[in-house]
Amino acid sequence: MDAILEVSDLRVCYGKVEAVHGVNLRVEAGQIVTVIGPNGAGKSSTLSALMGALPVNGSAGGGVRYLGHEMSGLPVEARVARGMCLVPEKRELFATMSVEDNLLLGAFRRKKAGEKHYLDQMEVVYDLFPRLKERAKQAAGTMSGGERQMLAVGRALMAKPSLLMLDEPSLGLAPLIVKEIFHIISNLRKTGVATLLVEQNARAALQVADYGYVIETGDLVLEGPASRLSADPRVIETYLGLAKMAA
Repeated sequence: MDAILEVSDLRVCYGKVEAVHGVNLRVEAGQIVTVIGPNGAGKSSTLSALMGALPVNGSAGGGVRYLGHEMSGLPVEARVARGMCLVPEKRELFATMSVEDNLLLGAFRRKKAGEKHYLDQMEVVYDLFPRLKERAKQAAGTMSGGERQMLAVGRALMAKPSLLMLDEPSLGLAPLIVKEIFHIISNLRKTGVATLLVEQNARAALQVADYGYVIETGDLVLEGPASRLSADPRVIETYLGLAKMAA
């Protein structure tokens, strides 16, 4: 399969402190790839570096290739323009604006670029998230946490990305809503977009993913098909144990 994203020896730093140590990962066309690990492991830092929002460690920062092109050194806006899109942990919606207006803002880059059919993803988003269509005129800030997460993903899809990166989409949501959100993430395959999912909820993430990586204290310690990781004794003991017992 064709690689949408290839990351080699990625090193991310905060000042003199290196938070991510030589991570390698790959996302292929149509895949859902997850990065799991404990809080503070370097998962979100990896996503921020991939988007150009965090500096890599100088000349040793590693390579980021997207659709065959080297991204290192490009600013955030240039990466967005090429089809990379990040839904951040805090969602960052415009709370006083309507659902519809938030979605329209997601397509702004395409409109500015002169694309004639820049709103062609609106019905795709509404098909994925019927609740957003029902509440199109409702202020985003009055919606539930789960609905705001749907809106954040929908707004990202309006940009018609080739790579969608999700940072902790289940954070702070009730268990039933988490189940719904992951069902939606699984359905993203229908859109053809490649998805890189960062999650602490390892069990849910591995259920929807095709391939997974485990990061601990900035190091990549395990990788493999999601089904294999789900059966790995180390993953079960560290990340799935309590969930398995509760099931």
